[in-house]
Amino acid sequence: MSNMFRNFKNVGKCAYGRGSFARLGEIIAPQRKENNGYFVFIVDDYFQDKPLAQQLPVESKDRVEFIYCGGEEPKTSQIDALRDSILAEGGLPAGVVGIGGGSAMDIAKALSLMLTNEGSSVQYQGLNLIKKPGVYHVGVPTISGTGAEVSMTAVLTGPTKKLGIKCDYTVFDQIILDPDLTATVPKNQWFYTGMDCYIHCVEAMTGYMKNTFSEAYGYKAMELCEEVYLGENAGQTPLNDEKLMVASFMGGLSLTYSEVGICHALSYGLSFVFGTRHGIANCICFNQLEEYYPDGVKAFKQMVEQHGIDIPQGLAKNWTEEQINKMTEIALGLSHMWHHALGPDWQSKVEPEKIKDIYRRM
Repeated sequence: MSNMFRNFKNVGKCAYGRGSFARLGEIIAPQRKENNGYFVFIVDDYFQDKPLAQQLPVESKDRVEFIYCGGEEPKTSQIDALRDSILAEGGLPAGVVGIGGGSAMDIAKALSLMLTNEGSSVQYQGLNLIKKPGVYHVGVPTISGTGAEVSMTAVLTGPTKKLGIKCDYTVFDQIILDPDLTATVPKNQWFYTGMDCYIHCVEAMTGYMKNTFSEAYGYKAMELCEEVYLGENAGQTPLNDEKLMVASFMGGLSLTYSEVGICHALSYGLSFVFGTRHGIANCICFNQLEEYYPDGVKAFKQMVEQHGIDIPQGLAKNWTEEQINKMTEIALGLSHMWHHALGPDWQSKVEPEKIKDIYRRM
């Protein structure tokens, strides 16, 4: 049980409920008098030809960026280029709205900060390195599980590491949680991203940093995930869309006063070396971690079976020793995660060779 001190910033405002996305225009209207009076909408390109794109409250000077989020995770170079292009074309916007999954929201968070902070986003990867508040920014999740809507981190892959820009200024000023927006998520994606939430909670609840605050959110989020993925009414239903959206929110808050663990450390290595998407990377790693999270992995395997989900296997036979070494180096570099999972003497409990063996089983 931890007694660490954290004085964290929560999301400024939160609108929840079916149909709340329709109110986006009136929510951002008061902000339109700021800076150069226009908004930038960062939207997952999955919605480019879908009804959601027609519902955007776009005004004449606004800029809409449909961004492909199905490939690798957001890169520092991508954020820098987008920032330079926006400032060159329209000057400082009144605000940024991120609509999509974790990647779209992380891009919006990072962009908001980089519009007001000089230089490359690479130099701000880490804790409390941002000097100035960003522009007003809004998060609208269209898939549930990442917790990006409430987290104080914008996760970016840079030239040397995958690491978030983490500070109070990263947190959204406003979020809109509308379960209607998650109704069209493809099944595998619904599973992988929901498991990100479930794994967050398993890790947050089994470690040295946990406390009553993180437990209150974490256990409730786990219970909701189990209803969505394991209950007799499991599956993609309107009621479960609501449950998963709230679980994602609570899972994110649970982490604010706790920490992620071994699965996330390993998945960061996998994502850095191979560009594997975060949700599926977590599933690939968690599948091998029964030794550390026996109950969580057992339930996870039941969920995989119940929904007939494909968790990639046999990947390691195509990996080089060099790639495995690099993943191990990235994973072991995330000392805060290991400290939470195994305690302050974690280095005496986990050898690099042990990590390599886990990777080789994937």
